[in-house]
Amino acid sequence: MAGPVSDRVRDRARRLRERVRHARHPLSGWRKWAVIAGQGVGGLVVLFAVVNLALSLSTFRGEDPAARTAHELGVLWFSVPAGRPTSEEAFEVIYGGELGPDPTPAAIRGHFEDALEGGTFLLDQVMVDRIQAVNGRIDGRVLPPGVYVGAHALGPDEAPLVWVTKWMAQYLLFPRHAYILVVPEEGEALVFSASQEGKFPGDTDAPDRLSARLTPYDDAAYDFPSSGEALHEMTLVSRDPEVVAAAPAALDAARQRLEALDQPYGLLAPNSNTVVGCILDDADLMAAEVRRSILLALRAPGLGAACPGAVEGS
Repeated sequence: MAGPVSDRVRDRARRLRERVRHARHPLSGWRKWAVIAGQGVGGLVVLFAVVNLALSLSTFRGEDPAARTAHELGVLWFSVPAGRPTSEEAFEVIYGGELGPDPTPAAIRGHFEDALEGGTFLLDQVMVDRIQAVNGRIDGRVLPPGVYVGAHALGPDEAPLVWVTKWMAQYLLFPRHAYILVVPEEGEALVFSASQEGKFPGDTDAPDRLSARLTPYDDAAYDFPSSGEALHEMTLVSRDPEVVAAAPAALDAARQRLEALDQPYGLLAPNSNTVVGCILDDADLMAAEVRRSILLALRAPGLGAACPGAVEGS
């Protein structure tokens, strides 16, 4: 009995293959090839999105990927456009169970001290809004002093695009933009950001030049949690008091050397990640083999590239 059934299945499969093989396309000429090309491009876009989604949900997820994902989804849901504070409900839903509705700066710092046990933690728009409300600024009272590398997705902050792009940037684009955050023992936190000069505030005659800024870590900073970039992955690279104390001057010197190069920005390299990687490598805060690893090349494109001109060794 199994023989005739399997024969019929094979026969139907053969006829289906023949029908597909000899089927006529409903269009002809350039229209046919335009549709085929469009289908091919669409397939590549879908494949790219699926690969990025798989990487986003399977790497850099910490010890509890489910909790990490739930946290991310909550922050993205409650994130708001620039100029508007996140709601009380947002903090209570995301952090209330651990910190309560009205945490002190010491309690917030304790939260991050615990988070540092894993080496990497999330700093998000909901939390920085609460930090600014209870502490006035980002400093050593709310974040453990140290030198950190921050990484976040890139996307617009303005509605209505942000309501869609913030989800796409977080999960369908695996690459991240990196920066350096310094939290000193005393005083406000500082952030070293590199990008195209035209993306920084102010007029410029060279918008495509690779440039950097060293500024307070606040709402006006280029790299600060916002609606389109609500989730920042923070990795501690040093808590050595001497390294932390010397970091602002060293970063400002690196910024000045970069400005003197008049180096064009490269999409893949040299870019902002390249500058960050070179500074960390030279300061012995990141091993060269780690900086050039394949996974980091996908996560932070350009991080392991050759240093641009005089920035090498900066």
